[in-house]
Amino acid sequence: MRATPLWFLLFSGWLAVPAHADDAQDLLKRLAQAEQQQSFQGAFIYERNGSFSTHRIWHEVLDGKVRERLLQLDGSAQEIVRVDGLTQCVSGTLVEGLANLPDPAGRILDAHKLSAWYDLKVAGKSRVAGRPATILVMSPKDQHRYGVEMHLDDQSGMVLKSLLLSERGVLLERFQFVDFDPSAPSDQSLLSASADCKPVQASRSKPADKSPAGQTWRSDWLPSGFELTNQSVRKDHDSSALITSQLYGDGLTRFSVFIEPLGKSQASDIRTQFGPTAVVSRRLATGQNDAMITVVGEIPVGTAERIALSMRPVSAAAGK
Repeated sequence: MRATPLWFLLFSGWLAVPAHADDAQDLLKRLAQAEQQQSFQGAFIYERNGSFSTHRIWHEVLDGKVRERLLQLDGSAQEIVRVDGLTQCVSGTLVEGLANLPDPAGRILDAHKLSAWYDLKVAGKSRVAGRPATILVMSPKDQHRYGVEMHLDDQSGMVLKSLLLSERGVLLERFQFVDFDPSAPSDQSLLSASADCKPVQASRSKPADKSPAGQTWRSDWLPSGFELTNQSVRKDHDSSALITSQLYGDGLTRFSVFIEPLGKSQASDIRTQFGPTAVVSRRLATGQNDAMITVVGEIPVGTAERIALSMRPVSAAAGK
């Protein structure tokens, strides 16, 4: 029903050993800088729900503009090309339901802020794709987010391997380079879309005021550290209803909330999890027209359900 990001570099820690917090924060600061400035290319594997896929990626940062091309090498043929976070074209099953919403601020990793919600530790050294790496572990301080284990390339600071585990220690997602080159593609054709890559129409969503005065919906409860980072409104192609989308984040983890007016439409509640991604939909009686609240994100399903049940129209919330 909703499109979610193709992959996130979020994972959890094990075998962590004590280290100075400053060392871990320095690694995180270096990663944040590398993500904004580092070109690279390579091949990686992606595991989710016990299913593996292999991919090749070309990523170029030039004059402040980021261009990226991603190919799936096995299974169904899939391709995606993005420029500055906006999808330009897709092929294969990615075409269906793809949302072309810009990332409002990129992933800005603030080590000082994240240390309030995660314990940061250096867990030693590793070797990934033939390259020496340092293991950074980010363990959550509550049950409302997952931990992260990242193997950072000693040369470039980029993530070479990452694992995401549930609060019970179950592996939810693995991302791992098998070949990594920290340089821009020498052949620009590698960044160009193939003939099978179909252009994506520009999104008709429009930014909405995310200030308290501009919010039509709010949550009565959020996990500590999460705040509204973006809000937009779009018209549904089939029903013409205005659907509000809200993006929340803690600086590392994100989830989205979709509010869709139902009127007399019938809709079923949903509570499920696909690997690390929780999807919860709950019908909410608002006193006028019912609304369907859907929460999607890499958070525990119980947390997603609590967020969905806490959503209220601003007028109702203000009247409490």
